[in-house]
Formats: sequence, structure tokens, C-alpha cells
Amino acid sequence: MSTDIELLPEILTRRAGAEPDRTAYVFLNENGTESDVLSYRDLHRRALAVAAELGARCVPGDRALLIFPQCPEFLVAYFGCLYAGVVAVPLNPPRPTGIPAATRSIVQDCRPAAVLTLGAGVDLLCALPEQWCPAEHWIGVDLLPPVDTATVVAAQPDSIAFLQYTSGSTAAPKGVMVSHGNLIANEEMIRTSFGHDRDSTLVGWAPFFHDQGLIGNALQPLYVGAQGVQMAPTTFIRRPLLWLSAISRYRGHTSGGPNFAFDACVARLAAGAEPEPGLDLSCWQVAFNGAEPIRADTLERFAEAFAPYGFRARGLYPCYGLAEATLLAAGSVKGRGALTLEVDPDALAQRRYAPAGERSRTLIASGRAPRGETLRIVDPETGRVCPPDRVGEIWLSGGHVAQGYWEREAATAKTFHARCADEPGLDFLRTGDLGLLLDDELYVVGRLEDVVIIRGRNIYPQDIELTVQAAHPALRPGACAAFAVPGGEAERLVVVQEVLREYLDVADPADVLGAIRAAVVREHSLSLGDLVLTLPSRLPKTSSGKIMRAAARRNYLAAEFESWPQLPSPREATESQARS
Repeated sequence: MSTDIELLPEILTRRAGAEPDRTAYVFLNENGTESDVLSYRDLHRRALAVAAELGARCVPGDRALLIFPQCPEFLVAYFGCLYAGVVAVPLNPPRPTGIPAATRSIVQDCRPAAVLTLGAGVDLLCALPEQWCPAEHWIGVDLLPPVDTATVVAAQPDSIAFLQYTSGSTAAPKGVMVSHGNLIANEEMIRTSFGHDRDSTLVGWAPFFHDQGLIGNALQPLYVGAQGVQMAPTTFIRRPLLWLSAISRYRGHTSGGPNFAFDACVARLAAGAEPEPGLDLSCWQVAFNGAEPIRADTLERFAEAFAPYGFRARGLYPCYGLAEATLLAAGSVKGRGALTLEVDPDALAQRRYAPAGERSRTLIASGRAPRGETLRIVDPETGRVCPPDRVGEIWLSGGHVAQGYWEREAATAKTFHARCADEPGLDFLRTGDLGLLLDDELYVVGRLEDVVIIRGRNIYPQDIELTVQAAHPALRPGACAAFAVPGGEAERLVVVQEVLREYLDVADPADVLGAIRAAVVREHSLSLGDLVLTLPSRLPKTSSGKIMRAAARRNYLAAEFESWPQLPSPREATESQARS
């Protein structure tokens, strides 16, 4: 990569000098009103103060944990690390009651020299009930007065900017080494794919420790010179319609989130919640949907529900990304809306495409490869590019593909340096996702390692989960996990599904169980090996809301799911049904 490109620390420095009073970020409180405003000059001067503090305590290449709520100090700390040459490690704040296993794994893996947090948080983090972080330096970022000068370590395109730890949806978190050059390459891909300029206000609520929240919602507006409006993820969870109010009030050009975010807004509206008076979503040109399986019915319901408030279906923007590609790997066409494809599910079970016949499954196009990326669908067994009608693994190559996993040479070689037999001169990133490429449009089918093989059929768990959730009104949307477990001569298909809290005391468990089993037989010609109904919030999820199927499988095998109602264990119930 060329060394004369302008990297993010240089972009911030330039903007702070050229337009110091221009608003870079607006932060909203839990009521949706402004709590903080950060100009380019404020961000630059405060980041210099952090760089000076780090420079006195650390050496370039050291790692620093960034532990913050959704607040300006996170961005101050992040750019302070970039200025100091210290590798930032954004971290989900630990819970007061204990340290999650994923947090302990990240800390042990990256061996931080420093922890950057709020001043009030230093004592709280140090007082947690277990020794969890050996970092020598604990710095309250909000306690540092801004400065005008500090020693800045010149960033290089190939130097590591930060470690983005994977969500752990399928395994222990791994630190993706994202370089300064990777960041710039992907920010440019986002800019061109989304059609951004300095007037394209972005509104976001995804946490900054997540790649979507940091690279998409926070760094993209700084890259293009636009304003970024930020609200806390907890605010969105409690009051989803405040998100839409923020888009309306600040005339947001771009905003989005995982599929469940759109479902949550529709559900709140259906439950009788009133949008803010004067809600006008006509400004919303890119309503991106990514980070988990995208549902056609979700997009349709959202577009229909909010059309009276100015939302246009052509603003829907399905996309696909992953931390190993920095963020964006495929995006829709701006202004086109969602593109769907009706396919034969039986053909898909054989990893091939055929138009829908008597039975149908709807696929959503996640868009096209952005300029600068090579995207291929590859047979994971042979390493050869698949014909257009075949499902294979999604492989990527380009300047946005990260350097690898922190201190994991074998995993880096396997994942980041794959060679396609048809293009031997390129290194490819193996995404682990299965997809189909038709007319240059990418359709993501599922995770390679999540596929369940039953009597020779490839069963995609998200298909089963969608059928299960729709089988009865008592079932909680987005809270289902389907996976396989050993079962004698063949694998058994297991489903764990949460029940909505308001139905716990009124629904008939026999009706719910029967409806699920009948729906799976009807839609997929499959019998479930086991079916567990459990209480709300029992299924493990990533920070972006994706179900952690591998963790759910482990919990199931350890009999850790509390069944609803208090009945004999699901295995005992299944065995009893078999005997009868």
C-alpha cells in the first residue's frame, strides 16, 4: 500500500486546523436530547493529552484497553492511542457482578499495558471482585486537561491501529489486527458504497467496542467530514423509536443496525407507542441492515409501518461485513431498496441454486463487492471458484482485509492467506460464510460451521429458526438456536427457543411444542431430535445480537437451559414420546 495516503490521525489533525469549530460528534442522552458536542478542535486537543500521557508511560506497540460507555471520552482515548502509536483494544465494559469469560480471554490474549476509562471508572474497575487485568497504568481520560502540542508517533499504513476482537459467536474471541491502511481502505469503500459526503449525517447507536459502531458510525463521519450523532445502545433497547426520532431531528442520511433493530421499531409501534410528533424519515437515504441474518419480512414490515412517516422502501440497504475485513465486505445499491431472490430450498440443501418451485425460500441480496475488493465463491473442499449456480464459501481479497489474528500464526495462515486454485497470485480471506453470487449480487446463505447435515441434506440453522419463531405467538423473535448434537448413528437436530415473558403464565406448553414440531415437519420435512422452550434472555448472544449457536450447544449439552414450564427435562420428554 502506498505510504503517501492520508491516515486517520492526519485527517483529524487537518480537520482540527482547517475547521476547528465544526461539530464532529453529537451525543444524546437516554431521553434523546443532546448531552455532549465534540468539535474537531476539542477532539484533537483532548486526544493529544491522552497521547502525552501514554507517551510518558508506554512505548509504541503497547496495548491499551478502552473501557467506556457510549461517550466522547471513548473517541478521545481512541485517537489518543492512534497519536501515541499505542494499539487500542476496545472492550465491552465488565459487569459489576463479575467478569465474563470473553473479557478475561481478551485481557489475557492482548496483555495490556494500560487501561483508559473515565476517572470515576478507575476505582470501580479496580474494585471488581476478582483480579482480572494486570495492566500497570490506569488512566482517567476525562481528568486530563486538553493540550495544544504533544509528541505524535507517525502512523504507517502497515502499523496496527487497533485490535478488534471477534464477537466469539463460534469460538473464543480472537484479536483482528486492523492496520491504519486497512481502516482507510474500508472507510473509502463505505464512502463510495453509501454515497457519503460532508453533508451526510450519520446516526448510530451500536457500541463503539463493536466494529459497526466504531468503523461505521464513528470513524466514517470523521473520514468524510460529516457529523456523527451517537446514542447509547441501552437507550435504543429501552426506547427504539428514539433512534428514529434522532434520524428525523438531525436529518440523518445514513443509519442502521442488525435485523432485530428494525423488528424492535415495528413491534414498539404495533404495541401502541407513539412516535415523536412530526417524525419525518424522508431524509433517510441509507437504512443499512447487517450483522445478522436479514429477513425479507422484517424489511417489508418496517417499510410499510413507517411509510406514513416519510420512510421510502428504496432506502433499505442490506449489506454484509465482518471484523476480518475491517467492516464492509458487500453493500447494496444506494436508492434501489432490497433485492430478493426466491429459491428452491431443496436445491439449496444440496448447495446449488434453482428457482423456487412448489416450495420457496427467500434470499436477500447483501449487495456487491465494493471497488477495490475481489470477492469469490469458492468450494471449501477443492479451493476452486464455484460455478454461478453453486453455493460455496465467501472469499475476499483487498486492502481492507486485516493483517491477521493477534499472535495466532496458524489461524492467521489458515484464514487470511488462503489460495484459490484459479487465482494463485492472491491471498484470500476465508470468511467461513456460505454464499451465492448471481449477477454480481451476493446472497449470504449461512455459516459453514453451523450447517447441520441430516440424512445427506445440508440444513441451514437460520431457516429452522425462522420457522420455529413464526410457529406460535408465544415465541420470542430473534431468540432461537438450532444446532446438531451426536445421536447414535446420525446427528440429531436440536432447537432451543425462548418464550415471551407475557406468555409464560398464559400459554399452553403442549400447544406451543406441538405447533413448533408441526411447522418444522411441514416446512422442512424434518423431525426435531429435541426441543427446549426456555425463559427470556437465556440464549447467549454477541454484542451485535447474533445468537451464539456454539455456546448454546455447549449449554444444552451441559443441561444448563431452564425449561419452561418446570417439566421433566427435554430429553426425558422426548424419550417418553418415543416410548408412547
